[in-house]
Amino acid sequence: MIAAALELLAEHGLPGFTMEAVAHRAGASKTTVYSRWPTRTLLLIDAMDSASPPLPVPSSDGLRDALIELVSGMQAKLSEKVFPRLMAAFIDAAEQEPALREMQVGLTQRRRQPVRQVLTNARHRGEIRDDADIELAIDLLTGPMFYRRFLIHEPFSARHAEHLVDHVLRAVGA
Repeated sequence: MIAAALELLAEHGLPGFTMEAVAHRAGASKTTVYSRWPTRTLLLIDAMDSASPPLPVPSSDGLRDALIELVSGMQAKLSEKVFPRLMAAFIDAAEQEPALREMQVGLTQRRRQPVRQVLTNARHRGEIRDDADIELAIDLLTGPMFYRRFLIHEPFSARHAEHLVDHVLRAVGA
């Protein structure tokens, strides 16, 4: 049913994302869908979680390498065919429904956590300044990717992750 939900969201956005449509696409009854997800919001959250689980925290001890691994993983996800459409539909849905907005914030925070952990660990090791704003550094690492993908529709170069990480590391005093 999750696959059916993701297909509908990608194809029709929030207006086409109904419990009835998901049941029909999955070849299941509405009762079956409602027994697992009592609300459309819960189904949407599970669908988005399955489409893009948070990246694992890299095992690399080097700050630069760990950040490049994370940024490259995010860029790969944004370069897929379906995921960007799902993300755009979900962001649009969150703008329309306050309950989804809270869920979207929670999903986003979970996806930011690996980068936050890498930067926090680096701060403890003295690799970045104590006064470096970690949340802003995360914004600086992720914002350009979303800008390139959703606003200017430019691909990521082979070295984009490295360049982005190097600029941010200079800003945080690495």
